[in-house]
Amino acid sequence: MEPPTEIPGAEDDIAKVTLTDFRKLSILASIIVSQPESFSLRNGHAHMYAKAETQNFAVTIFDQNVRIRAIPVSYIWSYGDGTSRTLNFPGGAMVQRSFDEPTSTSHVYSETGDFRVGLTTRFRGEYSTEGGPWTPVPGVANVLSEQVMMSVWRTKKILVAENCSQASDAPGCASLFDR
Repeated sequence: MEPPTEIPGAEDDIAKVTLTDFRKLSILASIIVSQPESFSLRNGHAHMYAKAETQNFAVTIFDQNVRIRAIPVSYIWSYGDGTSRTLNFPGGAMVQRSFDEPTSTSHVYSETGDFRVGLTTRFRGEYSTEGGPWTPVPGVANVLSEQVMMSVWRTKKILVAENCSQASDAPGCASLFDR
């Protein structure tokens, strides 16, 4: 058993932030980002990450000024294909990557179709009363992001010996609009 934590000045702290209070705050949801935007290839690595940041709030409780911070600590991904996973980091943008390169936050879809990707971000809280020390709020607030649609396509490789100037009817030469 851990010894009780002594927080200097806490005995004068009549303004306490409970988990219920913390969960009532208007904590902004993380934004789901995919690269490229909203599509991937079957059996390719769909790179997704969360845009999340620490948020600050100022409230008054019992005439005391209270600062509250909501800090993102984990990300629960639901990929829309029946799989999910939890990560303790949001990921980030990748420069010049291809579908055959895995990233720390990518997901592989084994089927084609449209999938709703969901994200729940867990925020831990802490508060400071009248400029005093930061005190943790027990528990977390789960904040749901707006889902995004991920379209997963298939690819087909065709080996071609001609170029389009030599054979305009060769595979890949006709415009999609001419069909």
